[in-house]
Amino acid sequence: MTTTSSKPRRTRAAVTEPPVQPETTGQLSDNDMYDRMVSAILDHRLPPGTKLVEDKLAAAFGVSRTRVRPVLVRLANEQVVTLTPNRGASIAQPTPQEALEVFEARRLLEPRLVELFIANATDADIAALRTCIDGEEAARASGDMRRAIRLSGDFHLHIAQAAGHQTLGRILRELVSRTSLILMTYSPSHAQTREEATACGCREHRALIDAIRLRDAKEAARRMLDHLVRIESQLEFTPPAADATDLAELLGGV
Repeated sequence: MTTTSSKPRRTRAAVTEPPVQPETTGQLSDNDMYDRMVSAILDHRLPPGTKLVEDKLAAAFGVSRTRVRPVLVRLANEQVVTLTPNRGASIAQPTPQEALEVFEARRLLEPRLVELFIANATDADIAALRTCIDGEEAARASGDMRRAIRLSGDFHLHIAQAAGHQTLGRILRELVSRTSLILMTYSPSHAQTREEATACGCREHRALIDAIRLRDAKEAARRMLDHLVRIESQLEFTPPAADATDLAELLGGV
């Protein structure tokens, strides 16, 4: 009797979990959850060190814990999330060495991507870059530095997308996500310095577009390289401050 009575209890426990329903009720796919997590990181709503509690993530996305785990593993493989045995997941806190490596990789990739962009881009692609910069400048003027940094990343990602190189584009998307964590961790602490750095980024992006409009691949690659070197030079490698903001609140606006 013990065996037969335990089986129904296991069956009922399995039924109460909601993992099967998302496929049939239009709930978020794994890619949807991944994209929203990355967006929250790029928007600086998930700072480095934020603890990612599976139950809270599942509740925020309206799925089961088992649906959340593969997304966290994927982000961990991209070094955006840290998975620690017996401690769970948290947003990665890049070390100074990792920050330097990310910018080194971007310096290797992005001059080539902008050359490919010039070879393949349409007028609409160039117009989309201008739109990114206009939005970035407007966000900076209104004091919305999170949006300004997000649009700056979108600028680089659009170049990669329109360049037509899927492998390099996929690698850059990961690097841009990690760059966002680096900027949150090591950007200058003084507000005026941060704003000046962002303003320089806007000017450099406009100078890059000038070279792109002229279809001058060599000059565009040089300006891209100079831009990345300047961003890296602004980093301040001091210990990051802890952030105790509630996870549900951070994901609520995703």
